[in-house]
Amino acid sequence: MYAARGVLAVHSEHGTSIVPADRVAWTPADSAHQHRAHGDTDMRIIFLTAHLARFMPEGPAVFLASGLAREVVLALTGPGNYEESAPGYSRSARARLVRVLVEELREADEQPLHLPEPRDDRLRAVARILSEDPANNATLAEFGKAIGAGTRTLSRLFRSELGMTFYEWRTQLRLYHALVLLADGHDTLHTANACGWANPSSFIAAFSAVIGTTPGRYRTGSTG
Repeated sequence: MYAARGVLAVHSEHGTSIVPADRVAWTPADSAHQHRAHGDTDMRIIFLTAHLARFMPEGPAVFLASGLAREVVLALTGPGNYEESAPGYSRSARARLVRVLVEELREADEQPLHLPEPRDDRLRAVARILSEDPANNATLAEFGKAIGAGTRTLSRLFRSELGMTFYEWRTQLRLYHALVLLADGHDTLHTANACGWANPSSFIAAFSAVIGTTPGRYRTGSTG
């Protein structure tokens, strides 16, 4: 899935892939999923054959689309290319373009925009609280006290199950909510407050480090 505009959230048993504009989300075959668009979204979908899918990651992933990858996706999903009966690229031409796309994605760095889904009930309890209130600034120890789990246990579970620390996971969650709020038209100040950043400057720094542009520029569709 490619977001030419807007924000996509792709939910599966593995977690949630957050797909802002100019990102590509990969979802493996036989993985039940659903997606939701936020804001004025232009979504494009391309299916890979089993032969090409084996070159992609085993689990969900999000990539930054290169200029070439973006143009290939737009070409493959343009008018006349969704239905084989409509005029557009021939089957062989489409196959060549899809191979180019896969090669581009293989060379691209994965973006830290996949939010893993906890399996342990204790982690699920923490995730539920933060999903309902991403501005919650409680420490891991405070969460542990509330749900009846030790700090060390929770810290170990975050690393073993989700492959990241609690604070890294919470930052990912907040960035997801921030992207949704920006797509819905909220400004930087409101978004920073709603997602738990101490001030707009710290939000802008965290957002820019991952997305590659400031919240204000992202909201207006400008990357310059």
